[in-house]
Amino acid sequence: MNEVVIFTTRWCPFCIRAKALLDRKAVVYQEVAVDGDAAMRQEMAEAAGATSVPQIWIDGQHIGGCDQLYGLERSGGLDTLLAC
Repeated sequence: MNEVVIFTTRWCPFCIRAKALLDRKAVVYQEVAVDGDAAMRQEMAEAAGATSVPQIWIDGQHIGGCDQLYGLERSGGLDTLLAC
């Protein structure tokens, strides 16, 4: 299974929803909390091209946020990405 990294904040409902999907699929992921960490959030924003959370990478490929993750799940693409 590929490495999954998700940048989050603690109370973001979209972060909670994205992690819930990953948890249901038994995906092991690295969570990087950017709560109160301006430098880490800036690093995330530069890498993702967005300041919103969550921001998700699978095996180094930027997926986007919660909506994109669920879109991949609906299309069957998420399992493909995770299996590569």
